[in-house]
Amino acid sequence: MTPKPEISFHQEKAAAMPLPPQIHRRLVALSVREEDVDERFVRGSGPGGQKINKTSSTVWLRHRPTGTEVRIQAERSQAANRGLAWAELTAKLEARVRNAAQAAEQTREAQRRRTRQKSYGQKIKMIEAKKHRAKHKSRRGRVSGDW
Repeated sequence: MTPKPEISFHQEKAAAMPLPPQIHRRLVALSVREEDVDERFVRGSGPGGQKINKTSSTVWLRHRPTGTEVRIQAERSQAANRGLAWAELTAKLEARVRNAAQAAEQTREAQRRRTRQKSYGQKIKMIEAKKHRAKHKSRRGRVSGDW
């Protein structure tokens, strides 16, 4: 049995194609360096016939520090797919940061709720509920013969 051929790809750093300014600003805000991202142009898969079989228009991005990967082949041109891939990678990294911040906030809020004292109204309500429950349970005893 012959071994499977490796997927052919062109690992070009598209220095001639700068990133769109809005994506570049978002990456700077996230402290993501372009050097930390592997960018590959690979042959696509699926329908498309000869065009998709002979051009490397699919863009594959991988952010090395987080391991986040994006693979885009939505458009016919490499440049359009590159813009979409960078936009999606940026969105994923932003979501990752946002989720981390939300988790930290939830932890702080849960700690705050655990440590704060009950209000006066809550204490009164809790005592009334206990009295009601005690009365309810006290009625459960053995039935006396004088009914």
